[in-house]
Amino acid sequence: MSDVELTAIEVGEGSATRTIAVRKRDGDYPALLWLGGFKSDMKGTKAAAVDRWAAEQERACIRFDYSGHGESGGDFEEGTISRWLEESQAVFSRFCTGPTIAIGSSMGGWISLLLARNIRAGRVAGTGSLAGLVLIAPAVDFTEVLMWERFPPDIRKQIETTGSWQRPSEYSDEPYLITRQLIEDGRNHLLLGGLIETGCPVRILQGVKDEDVPWQHAVSLVSRIARDDVVLTLVKDGDHRLSRPEDIDRLLAAIAEFG
Repeated sequence: MSDVELTAIEVGEGSATRTIAVRKRDGDYPALLWLGGFKSDMKGTKAAAVDRWAAEQERACIRFDYSGHGESGGDFEEGTISRWLEESQAVFSRFCTGPTIAIGSSMGGWISLLLARNIRAGRVAGTGSLAGLVLIAPAVDFTEVLMWERFPPDIRKQIETTGSWQRPSEYSDEPYLITRQLIEDGRNHLLLGGLIETGCPVRILQGVKDEDVPWQHAVSLVSRIARDDVVLTLVKDGDHRLSRPEDIDRLLAAIAEFG
């Protein structure tokens, strides 16, 4: 499998400008667009597996890191759903020139749905279109439903008064920084309060043993996607990452459904 060279693009204006790292593998369409999770990067197990599959199938594949993640510039503590969505739309506009399957993992699932909504509304430039969505443990509305509403009063108070809280992580030695602006900005992008229309088929993979995004959260999401073709696959012994070989096989099979 040939290596894919790194491309850097600038997103934002003035002091908000940041450099976003992108790797595009040339190939046939529909292309694959990887949208990673909170504090993950495009070299993770699932993203790398998607890229290898794309190489084998001679398919175009686009991966990138949000600002404050991986090889991209910017500070993580300045990150918000608005910023990361803006970056995702910039990558889609520039690199996705035809039918594209967006593959969103955890937070990337939320951003994928927001991207789909903005594409349908004509707010994303370019010639690309969505051929399908594949969502892995989609953490839709996570800043509110899976964080703020679950935080005890003392943690809420700390975020409100100091502006942040260091959340311990089982995936890293370093805690995750949860900022007030991340929580407050997330409220501008909540989706679960109404009907979600993607304009394309949706496939969702969800682990029943996922402690970060409960499987009931995925069921709630499915109930909101009323008009599009959606299939939810519950993996009985699956955790949040869904990175085991058998999980990767399910992911690639879901992608292959779209041609």
